[in-house]
Amino acid sequence: MGLTLEDIGRMAGVSRSTVSRVINGDAQVGEDARQRVQDVVRRTGYTPNVAARSLVSSRTGVIGLVIPSRVNHLFEDPYFARVIQGVSAACNRAGKSLSLFVFQTEDEERDLYPRVVGSGFVDGVIITATHMGDPLLARMVDSEIPLAMVGRPDIDGVSYVDVDNRDGARQAAAHLCGLGYQRIALLGAPTNTTAGLDRLEGFVKGLGESERALDPGLRADGDFSERSGYDAMRALIRQRPDAVFVASDTMAMGALRAMRETGLEAPSDIAVVGFDDLAPAVMSTQWLTTVRQPVAATAERAVQLVIELIHGEVTPPVSEVMPVELIVRASCGAAPAATAADPS
Repeated sequence: MGLTLEDIGRMAGVSRSTVSRVINGDAQVGEDARQRVQDVVRRTGYTPNVAARSLVSSRTGVIGLVIPSRVNHLFEDPYFARVIQGVSAACNRAGKSLSLFVFQTEDEERDLYPRVVGSGFVDGVIITATHMGDPLLARMVDSEIPLAMVGRPDIDGVSYVDVDNRDGARQAAAHLCGLGYQRIALLGAPTNTTAGLDRLEGFVKGLGESERALDPGLRADGDFSERSGYDAMRALIRQRPDAVFVASDTMAMGALRAMRETGLEAPSDIAVVGFDDLAPAVMSTQWLTTVRQPVAATAERAVQLVIELIHGEVTPPVSEVMPVELIVRASCGAAPAATAADPS
């Protein structure tokens, strides 16, 4: 027979009700009593009865991670693997269960929404990778469920954790200008996303700091997929750029493939800078210069934020922006930096 709340209370020297309040995250419990209960829970490996706990607290202990139906390359882009990993790790540390919702079509999204969110199945929701004007986000806001986004939303009133996309792209442009490149192209992210818009604005700002402007003929946009990077780079090659900023590492892999197929190499023919510093950059034989964004840390903070919203510890909307860092390797033509640590 498993341990009961009474057993835990007796071992910790507190009452059954105190144990219950600690397990349910009641902020009114004294720190000494909380610590004693948590020590006993860790030592014994006690797991509370989820069904009974939810009846008492009106909470399920489940955090939902929603990836909208419009993400067509979910399993191609390592960004999403890092987001899921970060959310999962943070949920595990907080004693929460993670439920992942991936919609294949907009009809699935509409049908599943009321059964999952409207039914009270989850205590809070993290949503990522929305396009601007996405009705899913508006529905989430209207539901008043505790909500945090990974990435900047395009509507007011939504709590979020993002990375400094503008400054990362600005750093990339400034770096290429500083190396003396004259025909600097942009292989951009889709501008129906806030990340795509922010990286475009940051890149233009970085050029402007060196009294440059973006030549419209040296711009082509992709959709974050490797194939779109390949197609966009084939178009840009005809314009003879001497450098290119690619707004994601996955698209940069496609761009490098297009270059190789036409007999071009980075950096001798075209210098390349990406954005992400995920597995493609580290594994690439080109050792891609790229802007490192803390994907897992951003996802973990989103979990912490949604838990704070659930418990009423913060007043929404809350916005946080994490810094990024330019990692210089060989593909830009500068002397490669020391081998970088594993990307966070």
